Amino acid sequence: MTGRLVVAAAVVVIVATVAWVLERRRRQDAPSQGVPIVPAQLDRADFPDPAVPWLVVLFTSQACASCAGLPEKAAPLVGPEVAVVEVQYPGQRALHERYSISAAPLTVVVDAEGVVRASFLGSFSATDLWNAVAEVRRERPAD
Repeated sequence: MTGRLVVAAAVVVIVATVAWVLERRRRQDAPSQGVPIVPAQLDRADFPDPAVPWLVVLFTSQACASCAGLPEKAAPLVGPEVAVVEVQYPGQRALHERYSISAAPLTVVVDAEGVVRASFLGSFSATDLWNAVAEVRRERPAD
């Protein structure tokens, strides 16, 4: 009987130790975060119509299913105050690399100085994009 108690106690100690080790492994620190994937500023000279006060840039990829239809959602914004440009990977790889774009689709709304005022990572609805452009234009009217 004493032998059984010793074996049972040993099993309990082993199970508790394994549980403790597994719990410690699960609670590791969060992985370090990489570089931000949304640029803070763009050089307006890299894009068509640098004189237009507002620019919407769609960083897309040929292999991206979520990118399909985004240029059509942004197209109604085009006018004397807003330009829209699609920068597709790999065709325009140099611009993706210049701005360290590592995910697509990434859409940015840029003011006349090239400062990114709003962004969308992933697909968006036309309404969300239009509202974001309207909001940043209200906050900072074109000069």
